[in-house]
Amino acid sequence: MPLTELLERRESRAMASFGVRDLDTMMRFAPRRYTTPAPLRSLHEVHEGEEMSAIVSVRGVRERRMRSRQGTILEVGVSDGIEEITLTFFLAKQHLVDWHRKHLTVGAHIVVHGIVGRNKHTDRPQITHPAYEAYEDTPEGRLRAQRPLPVYPLRKNIAQRTMRSATEKGVEFADSLARPVPAELVAARGLSPLPQAVTQVHLPTTVQDTRDGMAHLVFEEAFVLQSIFAQRRALDARTPAPALRAEGPLQGAFEQRLPFELTTGQREIGEQIIERLAREHPTSVLLQGDVGSGKTVVALRAMLRAVDSGHQAALLAPTEVLAEQHHRTITTLLGELAGAGRLDGHADATRVRLLTGSQKTSARRETLLDVTSGEAGIVIGTHALLTESVEFASLGLVVIDEQHRFGVDHRRRLRTKGPEGTSPHVVVMTATPIPRTAALATVGDLDVLTLRESPGLRAGVTSFVVPETVRSWEARMWARAGEEIGAGRQVFVVCARIDEADESPAAPAVLDPDGRVAETRIEEARGVTATAERLARRPELADARIGVLHGRMPAEEKQLVMDRVLAGEIDLLVSTTVIEVGVDVPNASVMIVLDAERFGVSQLHQLRGRVGRGEHAGIAFLDTRLPPGAPAFDRLEGIASAADGFALAELDLQVRGAGDLVGEEQSGLQRTLRYLDVIRDGRVIEQAREDAFAVIAADPDLTDHLDLAGAIDDRLRDADPDVERS
Repeated sequence: MPLTELLERRESRAMASFGVRDLDTMMRFAPRRYTTPAPLRSLHEVHEGEEMSAIVSVRGVRERRMRSRQGTILEVGVSDGIEEITLTFFLAKQHLVDWHRKHLTVGAHIVVHGIVGRNKHTDRPQITHPAYEAYEDTPEGRLRAQRPLPVYPLRKNIAQRTMRSATEKGVEFADSLARPVPAELVAARGLSPLPQAVTQVHLPTTVQDTRDGMAHLVFEEAFVLQSIFAQRRALDARTPAPALRAEGPLQGAFEQRLPFELTTGQREIGEQIIERLAREHPTSVLLQGDVGSGKTVVALRAMLRAVDSGHQAALLAPTEVLAEQHHRTITTLLGELAGAGRLDGHADATRVRLLTGSQKTSARRETLLDVTSGEAGIVIGTHALLTESVEFASLGLVVIDEQHRFGVDHRRRLRTKGPEGTSPHVVVMTATPIPRTAALATVGDLDVLTLRESPGLRAGVTSFVVPETVRSWEARMWARAGEEIGAGRQVFVVCARIDEADESPAAPAVLDPDGRVAETRIEEARGVTATAERLARRPELADARIGVLHGRMPAEEKQLVMDRVLAGEIDLLVSTTVIEVGVDVPNASVMIVLDAERFGVSQLHQLRGRVGRGEHAGIAFLDTRLPPGAPAFDRLEGIASAADGFALAELDLQVRGAGDLVGEEQSGLQRTLRYLDVIRDGRVIEQAREDAFAVIAADPDLTDHLDLAGAIDDRLRDADPDVERS
């Protein structure tokens, strides 16, 4: 039902400002919080500064003009039969005066809530701008006077009473709402039926009502999400995929030339992936492991299995810098095995090709020919791999690096590039580990495999928070950077923006112990170009060769800078987060992140993982101008002290909730979690998953569950308007 048919114009416009245009959406537009009125008391019991609630009658109303500015002071005398108090309103517009006079006529019985103050002119108690409503002297009326009041989010020129009036009208039509959760599941899980639940949410009588009503909305959200995942898995079960079963020859030759032994974890996870790749239906795996856990080698073994089986493998990276890094790493690891067509190539070699958007036309044409002909067994690229002009001869496996940079639609688009109506297998890699219940809620269509141990090939990294308010700490940080450069090693300095004329990126929200967003005033972020100039003047870095790297540079120039870094021709690189993932400079030993409070947990973890990758121990400085003790400073301390990415993932959940769990740039369902809390609601998620998979198994096309089908469509559209429907 459109809200324009149900509500007054100002109410429907208020809801439309939040994108709420129909009854179903409005009834699921939950309050941000509730206020519980103070206990009802007699007026003679209240004192100045106290919050109070009382049942009173209006004795008189008078108004007078403000002296110092335009507007009216409305004073309403009320009494509880024993004592009197004045309700005072300072009103800028005459229509507001008229509205209050209409509801505060002499003799009216009201319940009033507010904080007792004192009129400095009369020295008598008053309540300024109290909340009030009509009161009925019945048991039901007394209960209503003490009910929790919903507090909705507001926009400019929208009053709380407008939002409450709109939802109150909507509750009258709750029986007509779509019900995605089947009635038998609602009963089995002990939930309030939907009409009762939305009444409890918007017109609660008790605090327990609010909990019972929200419990239905939480379960419904989890159930719809899990139904989406169940449908995707059901679709995969009906879709053919190339069965990748060949044992060699590239796989065996690759293991023989590896300069290190695979860890037990790499072998075990590798075997689990190989078992899935042998299936005749597409597998979808999330391979998660901390920075340096050896995911790339595991993924490369899987890609070689695809090539050995007569198919191709594609590796999709989020940036050109990372795609080029992967290309260098893989061709180095493979050596002669990547030299097909060359004199020094192995007899069983394949070709490894790179495809990016900024490639020269001749190189791109050559790569596309190899991809189309099948000469290229492994293709590494950016989003350019997703374009229609890229046609694979026989794509059997897709590896996606850094899941949080790609949406579901990217995965689905690559799925369409399989040979002869088949769909390639998909392995998604992330160095931002996701706790189990969070994974069920956000990537529940993927099998999660976790690499927990490190190959031990790196010296590791130690992290420190550096408050610039302590000048000696800041000076020591730059002195240490100079010492490392003097010892022949290299330093990264990361800034939150390119130029200081650019708008500073927003800092991540930090929750206080009560779950509210902590307010912290932070300085403007420093930029790459200005920082490089300032560092050139620091005496500790007098002889350092300083370079810059950022996203506005042409691709060729960026590659030239990275080549110079790898060749040891740049001692200190000032960069944006373009180096956040995948950049591998074994000689880099120091990471300095300026204005670290502006970066997310996963970003900071990825950045510090760029150093300590070789024989020299790394050190990461999280530099901030925040004072010690600020909530965002404490968050940085927690990041610095966290042992690994798994501990950080838990910290991220506790500090910021699940909204940005797998990255702000993720296009997909997890970006739009409304009611679910993946820490609090772990059991609910598991119950909803069990129920959803059972429903989809019995009715895969949802012909008998039309309300659920509609909710899935709505949810996919909200998550990403361009997402491909499963």
